[in-house]
Amino acid sequence: MTVPVSAGPVSVGQMREVLGIMRLAAARQVMSRFRQLDSASIRCKTSKLDVVTEADEAAERDITEALLRLSPKAVVIGEEAVSARPALLDSLGEAELAYVVDPIDGTANYAAGVPLFGVMVAVVARGEVVGAAILDPVCDVAALAVRGEGAWLVGPDGAERTLACAPPAPAEEMCGNASWRYLPLPIRDTVARNLPRVMGSWDFRCAAHEYLMLADGKWHFLLFNRTLPWDHLAGWLIHREAGGYCAHFDGSPYRPTDLAGGLLYAPDRASWLDLRRLLLEYDRD
Repeated sequence: MTVPVSAGPVSVGQMREVLGIMRLAAARQVMSRFRQLDSASIRCKTSKLDVVTEADEAAERDITEALLRLSPKAVVIGEEAVSARPALLDSLGEAELAYVVDPIDGTANYAAGVPLFGVMVAVVARGEVVGAAILDPVCDVAALAVRGEGAWLVGPDGAERTLACAPPAPAEEMCGNASWRYLPLPIRDTVARNLPRVMGSWDFRCAAHEYLMLADGKWHFLLFNRTLPWDHLAGWLIHREAGGYCAHFDGSPYRPTDLAGGLLYAPDRASWLDLRRLLLEYDRD
């Protein structure tokens, strides 16, 4: 495929450079430690479901240093850096250029030796997501997007093809995942009760892989409650540039600084409304 060169805040060429940074860090710090960690290399953060490893921290350091060489005036907002310095997140909406980094998405899988984890980077310019990259370091496959330029898949050999979401379908014929465990009551009970009404649902415990499935037309929908930027900004843009539709549960648009409101993804607005009715028991607009 031929990918156009963007004249915006981030170019296609720059996103390819970002992907190169991610691949190098993943090879050096993530894959070299995969299935090699001992118990001292893994610790809990907020709960037993929220873990961090020495590989997360080392990969984030490598990615941060390389991104600052690429863009010396940028702000780098990494998941582990924010865990240590929460105030760093306040710069996201104001920075001229910011990189949002998830060094290992799906750390629980990674720590357990399950090969479903990814590396994600989003580029935010003056409060707008303008670039995105998601890397599966096990298969060395990545998805890239530039705002207004589309989304595409990059294989291990560098071959690229355009990404496109699944065509619209009735909610009862959709497949995807609803991450119900973080939903507040009573919404959690509502979604858990209604989820069997869709055609299929699979939880990978890894948003990076779920976004890859969604943007490549393998799944129709995703539902999340937590909207932490490192978990969703990259996937949101890739899905949007692949033709999909996303909004908060109440129908309002998602912004990089939003930390609440849930996220629901579908192929288009009409199917989004149908899915919201089925999963969340809203009336149609």
